[in-house]
Amino acid sequence: MYKLQTLNKISPVGLDIALHDGYEAASEILNPDAILVRSANMLEMTIPDSVKAIARAGAGVNNIPIDKCANRGIVVFNTPGANANGVKELTLAGMLLASRRLVPGILWGKTLIGKGDEVPKLIEKGKSNYAGPEIKGKRLGVIGLGAIGVMVANDAVALGMRVSGYDPYISVEAAWGLSRDVKRARSLESLLAESEYVTLHLPLNDSTKGMMNRERLALMKKGSFLLNFSRSGLVCNDDLFAAFTEGRIAVYVTDFPDEELLRHEQVIAIPHLGASTPEAEDNCAVMAVNQLRDFLEHGNIRNSVNFPDCDLGMAVKNRIIIANRNIPNMVGQITTLLASEKINIADMLNRHKGDFAYTIIDIDDEVDEALVAKIRAIDGVVMVRAITG
Repeated sequence: MYKLQTLNKISPVGLDIALHDGYEAASEILNPDAILVRSANMLEMTIPDSVKAIARAGAGVNNIPIDKCANRGIVVFNTPGANANGVKELTLAGMLLASRRLVPGILWGKTLIGKGDEVPKLIEKGKSNYAGPEIKGKRLGVIGLGAIGVMVANDAVALGMRVSGYDPYISVEAAWGLSRDVKRARSLESLLAESEYVTLHLPLNDSTKGMMNRERLALMKKGSFLLNFSRSGLVCNDDLFAAFTEGRIAVYVTDFPDEELLRHEQVIAIPHLGASTPEAEDNCAVMAVNQLRDFLEHGNIRNSVNFPDCDLGMAVKNRIIIANRNIPNMVGQITTLLASEKINIADMLNRHKGDFAYTIIDIDDEVDEALVAKIRAIDGVVMVRAITG
């Protein structure tokens, strides 16, 4: 049976699923078939030749060498949505912490320790310094309407906020889950200009890195609240500090602090607790393990970041899975080869994503190593594997 290497502590709720089916799972495993990881840095790691897949128990994959894996035909999975509720709850908590000035108020209260019977009177005298607005009726702008953004938007509506969202790449599934009361922003710029609260829920990549810069921060209303529970690189620190000085941003709440942010009194720096709930850890582990099992046992792909989703159900016949560069005539070469070997195709599914494509082929005949070697020899093929149903 298959062997899984764990690079971090993985919830036993997920591992038990694999162990129950006869898998081996441990941190010290030679020649693993797959790797389960959370935050461990794999960028400089020597990944064994035996590895067919990597599953990140979480959404972010910036700790995994995605391109290097794709070129080797290693499918990299993540678990979008598995920790969504935990991040959503912390986002709403962060909005309340910032708006009602709870953190500075609590810290000030601690300074009264030792005042004895004077404390109640001092509390009443000083509490006005920490007054803050209610969120009900205020405008919240949600940038990024994936699993987390949709949940934040819907719950903010339930709390009485006026919510608008911006996501030019929103999926059909996300759109179906979005409350009809969430308004579509005409543009990112209009959302920033109209909102008192702005929350970021989008991945960090070349197009989003530093997106909250001086120009965009300048569009926000005076005294706005900015929340970031996605990735630190989305916001430019120097431009943020300038926005503080100008009174443009009242408070910045982030789950990704650095030393600069920790030092600033207008920053509420949460120590990356978005997914730090037992429920989220269990959900991520279960989702990661199930995706690995479906791929290893049946060749199906769900939630890969470097190969397309491709699902042909259970492997009840003999199955060949092929990953290749997305170039012309790849499918033609593969099917021509099978025909020359007098192999009949019972079913087939081909999908592509970016620079790579993936094919699942069910055949009636047995697959031998010679056939696998011939397919692998086709220029552009990066991975071939035979699965017996």
